[in-house]
Amino acid sequence: MPPARPFHPHPHLHLAVAALLLSAVLLSAVLHAASAATHPEVDALMAFKSSLAIPPAADPFFASWDAAAATPCNFTGVTCRGSAVTALSVHDLNVSAESVPFDVLCGSLRSLATLSLPSNALAGTIAGVDACVGLQELTLPFNSFSGDIPDLSPLTGLRTLNLSTNAFSGSFPWSALAAMPGLQALSAGDNPDLTPTKSFPAVITRLTNLTKLYLSAANIAGPIPAGIGRLTKLVDLELADNPLTGEIPPAIAQLVNLQSLELYNCSLTGALPRGFGKLTKLQFFDASQNQLTGGLSELRSLTRLVSLQLFYNGLSGEVPSEFGDFRELVNLSLYSNNLTGDLPPKLGSWSEFNFIDVSTNSLTGPIPPDMCRRGTMLKLLMLENRFSGEIPASYASCATLQRFRVSKNSLTGEVPEGLWALPRAEIIDLEGNRFTGGISEGIGKAASLTSLNLAGNKFSGAIPSSIGDAGKLQSIDVSSNELSGEIPPSIGKLVLLDSLDIAGNGISGAIPGSLGSCSALSTMNLAENKLAGAIPTELRGLTRLNSLNISSNELSGAVPAILADLKLSYLNLSNNRLDGPVPPGLAISAYGESFQGNPGLCANNGAGFLRRCTPGDGGHSGSTARTLVTCLLAGMAVLLAVLGVAIFIKKRRQHAEAAAMAGAGKLLFAKKGSWNVKSFRMMAFDEREIVGGVRDENLIGSGGSGNVYRVKLGCGTVVAVKHITRTRGVAPANAGPTAAMLPRSASASARQCREFDAEVGTLSSIRHVNVVKLLCSVTSEDGAASLLVYEHLPNGSLYERLHGPTARKLGGLGWPERYEVAVGAARGLEYLHHGCGDRPILHRDVKSSNILLDEAFKPRIADFGLAKILDANAGGKGKGEPWSSSGGAVAGTVGYMAPEYAYTRKVTEKSDVYSFGVVQMLEDAGVGRECSGNGKPAMEVKVVVA
Repeated sequence: MPPARPFHPHPHLHLAVAALLLSAVLLSAVLHAASAATHPEVDALMAFKSSLAIPPAADPFFASWDAAAATPCNFTGVTCRGSAVTALSVHDLNVSAESVPFDVLCGSLRSLATLSLPSNALAGTIAGVDACVGLQELTLPFNSFSGDIPDLSPLTGLRTLNLSTNAFSGSFPWSALAAMPGLQALSAGDNPDLTPTKSFPAVITRLTNLTKLYLSAANIAGPIPAGIGRLTKLVDLELADNPLTGEIPPAIAQLVNLQSLELYNCSLTGALPRGFGKLTKLQFFDASQNQLTGGLSELRSLTRLVSLQLFYNGLSGEVPSEFGDFRELVNLSLYSNNLTGDLPPKLGSWSEFNFIDVSTNSLTGPIPPDMCRRGTMLKLLMLENRFSGEIPASYASCATLQRFRVSKNSLTGEVPEGLWALPRAEIIDLEGNRFTGGISEGIGKAASLTSLNLAGNKFSGAIPSSIGDAGKLQSIDVSSNELSGEIPPSIGKLVLLDSLDIAGNGISGAIPGSLGSCSALSTMNLAENKLAGAIPTELRGLTRLNSLNISSNELSGAVPAILADLKLSYLNLSNNRLDGPVPPGLAISAYGESFQGNPGLCANNGAGFLRRCTPGDGGHSGSTARTLVTCLLAGMAVLLAVLGVAIFIKKRRQHAEAAAMAGAGKLLFAKKGSWNVKSFRMMAFDEREIVGGVRDENLIGSGGSGNVYRVKLGCGTVVAVKHITRTRGVAPANAGPTAAMLPRSASASARQCREFDAEVGTLSSIRHVNVVKLLCSVTSEDGAASLLVYEHLPNGSLYERLHGPTARKLGGLGWPERYEVAVGAARGLEYLHHGCGDRPILHRDVKSSNILLDEAFKPRIADFGLAKILDANAGGKGKGEPWSSSGGAVAGTVGYMAPEYAYTRKVTEKSDVYSFGVVQMLEDAGVGRECSGNGKPAMEVKVVVA
């Protein structure tokens, strides 16, 4: 075999290999560099994500957001055209941020046309958003953005601008809107901190492409301009909750495409404009809480109406009969007007009608029978009218009905059987009519019933034992009827029952011990019946009881010691047949009037209002008889001795008063009928005593709602009289000392008188141990002067105990007492907000000087509702809206007012709670400092009102 030939490589092979290796290295470097580089739009979006605090529920939304992604077009919430981001939508995720990097987003997302971030918790300013010059839609509502809104004029292509429901302040850049001729939807409402305008922004009337304009609660003042008629494409116009004035302009009738019009809670006046009926596409119309007058005839042609709300106005006339043919109407709220006549008999029969409130008018005739024809009725509220006839039987089968309230009318007959057992009914309120018949056993099937009010009717028969099966009952009022029989022991099963009132009937038998199982009871009134036997010791279980009235019955035996353990704020056992020693814990001045009319009772501790017990006092009938004889003999002797002196003193007093009045040049009481008196509690008084006591020497306080006088009646009772005048007047030069306190101003209008009477009626119905009792009202015939008579509380106000000149001398209040005051006042305020029916009573001036202290230093809230009475007296909005209210002037005290009230004039239950918190934090339970007035730290006030 020949030898192998040696290998000799080609001379260019080394160069080829080297070139191939170099290419591979370069390609690797290029690929690595490409993978390391990031997309600028990805960077911007990841910077946005980094600014967010993302709750776990939102993690899936952002799972696709990857910083290493080559493109952001696969990110959830991101829309692209080609490779460019055109839309970013992150909504309803509850993500939060202290600051959103709008400058980064706008600087990098050059093709962004839609930026939508609604319903989150985003905060900070929106500075930099004006750099998104290509935006067509900017939607940021329902967040917490604040600060100034930047100049948005660079955003010339905007079609939708929605900044509503945030916390923006400063002036809205209204002039910038002129650069957006194509704007179709503008929403800047619910930003109450915006600087108020002096007039309606004129630039808005030139945005003729608008289909939606939402500017409610945006601090826009002045009249609605006639130029609004140029916005003929509008479908939705919402200007509510603004200080708008003047009349609704006739030009609004040109907005023939309108489907929704909201003008509630403004200060609009006058009648609905002529031509308003041309808005035939209108479905939702709300102009409630204004001062509108005139009739409803312009609404007859609005057959597409779904919801009509015009409550709290001065509208008059009849409800148009055409309303009975409206086939889409489901919500009708016309309460607190001056409407008369009958309701259309077919009202609500064609649609899925679910709500009607026509309360506090002067409507007559029967209740329309078919409002639940479609089986969708939820609430029927027809209180305080003149409706007559019987309750239509059709409502007995309205299974969806939650509230049936027809109190204070002239309805008669028996209640349809099925009405008692409606499965979803929460409130059945039939008070103040002339209903007859009995309470059905079917009441036990009312599985949702929380409140049953049958007071002031002619119901008869026994309270059915099945009532104990209505386990959700919290309030029962069957007072002032003709009921008989015994209290059913089954009531003890109602463990949620808070208030029980069966006073003024013919109920007999014993008080069932099972009532002691109603552990939530705070108020129990069994007065003026025929109850007999002993007071059951089982009542010891009522540890939450504040008020107990079992007066004017035929109860006998001893007063059980367990009543002293209950620490009652109000106790009335008067006019019974009780005997024996009163427990020491009850024989105190706080209960001084609780035992009158029980001659067999005595005390061992020397209580001045009870006779001292003798060895024979043991609660037996023999000792009772001896006591009666002794008392009668002693009484006759004393009577003879005192009679002459009493007559002499009375004659002398009358002579002095007559001389004083005559010397003043004018008798205030020119005729017996000069004053109208409405008594809400049992008390003996004469209006002359009340009015005569309103003198300078009896003045004990004054405030924004009037002066307060301490008046001692002839029977010895001391009352507090608050004088309220409807307009400010000047007393005649020749007026006497009493007339000077009661200036004769211009007569009040009939509407003002009705509003005042209705409001006083509401206040008089309040029954709570932590709320001052209104005893009666005394009003001049022309309505120019009104007096409210309250119980007098001798220990003054919480303010006086903490800050008054005698606070140190009196010793102030210790921590246990402060705790009791805080809890009691909270209970009273909670009752005003949630215990008075559908419409809360708003205080509007909660402060320490309006929290009074009784004999046992229990707190009572005073001056509740007076701000609304003053509104009514001034011809304002009446009683105020049930959930919120606005007044023309700030009602409240600086330092206690919720900050938003000073700007929006809108008050809700939360405003009262804020003021109550100030009282507790800075006064009662806190540093013990005043919140306004001399001596307060300046920083404290700044914190409250800033």
